[in-house]
Amino acid sequence: MEENTPKVNTFNQPEQQPTHKYPGENKLTPDQLRQQAQEQLQAQNWSQAILYFSELSKQNEEDKEALIGLATALDAMGDYEALLETARRMLEAALNSAQGLAFKARALQKLERISEATIANDQALLLDTNLPLAWLNRSGLQLLQQRFPEALRSAQRAVTLAPDDARAWANQGVALLNFNRLNEALENFSKALELDPQNLFVLQMKGEILCRLGRMQEVIAVTREALLMHPGHTPSLIQAVQALRSLEMYDALKEVARELIAQVPDNLFAWENYMRAWRGLGLYEEADETLDQLLQLDPDSVRFWTLKADTLFRLERYREAARCSEHALRLDMEYAPALRLREKALKQMYQKREKAVLHTVNPQA
Repeated sequence: MEENTPKVNTFNQPEQQPTHKYPGENKLTPDQLRQQAQEQLQAQNWSQAILYFSELSKQNEEDKEALIGLATALDAMGDYEALLETARRMLEAALNSAQGLAFKARALQKLERISEATIANDQALLLDTNLPLAWLNRSGLQLLQQRFPEALRSAQRAVTLAPDDARAWANQGVALLNFNRLNEALENFSKALELDPQNLFVLQMKGEILCRLGRMQEVIAVTREALLMHPGHTPSLIQAVQALRSLEMYDALKEVARELIAQVPDNLFAWENYMRAWRGLGLYEEADETLDQLLQLDPDSVRFWTLKADTLFRLERYREAARCSEHALRLDMEYAPALRLREKALKQMYQKREKAVLHTVNPQA
């Protein structure tokens, strides 16, 4: 359920691909290779760690430490096909390797081979009941299967065994969220972010809870952080739009809604909030143009036709407003907002006509 997110680029900067080059010309000794590999692993330089551990495992195919390090880095990079192959190598070297089985289960889970993952993980726990990765796997599998009480217990066990693993805290947070224990879930996601500040999944979950709690200023801060790491991330843009509209920050809402439209061009939520931003700014011509786009996407929406009627009314285009409200009433003859708008538009239209007639008869009136 939890996600490992590779480090990503900052806003508006091209993402730099890792350099997959083993410095073989330096002819490092095995001990030097191992030291470099561990340093890269600790620094979370996953691609470099993979290169050093791969070289170690080539030199000795049964090097358990190298295979575990390689599997750890591949897991963090999200390369689950390679992780599955590495787990296979671990099990060839040691048939009853609990860690090999746990890594195999993790790869299978991420590859959506859930039944196989469950079997492999159960075997790992039979061999080692205190293996943190196996409890993490179990909680993730149980979350996928919507077995939330069991998932919570497994995640609690994973947190106890590996309190520095952000993924365990994230899984515990997801389980608590499914029991609507929002404040406890929020604490778990915050703890996960302390351990892994660049975990996009956890940022998204934290933003979701803050939205539910109505803490919209904090939602903006969370989504800003997520979008700096991953520009164009649709769930974060949606959360930002929700928060900005709630806070009536229409200038910012206009920009974020426009960016959301660029990501999902036919999304009604994005276009509606873009229109709401124009209306909030008092720019009804622009709002009217945006409503035309909305009505192309959803021509049978009584609400959008009524909003168009209201926008035209504010522009003093009363005849058009009356026509749009009548169109809305053809879709739903009892829709009260459209009824009120039609009455107001007709009244203003007749008053305008009477003034025009009076001015024709008596120009000085």
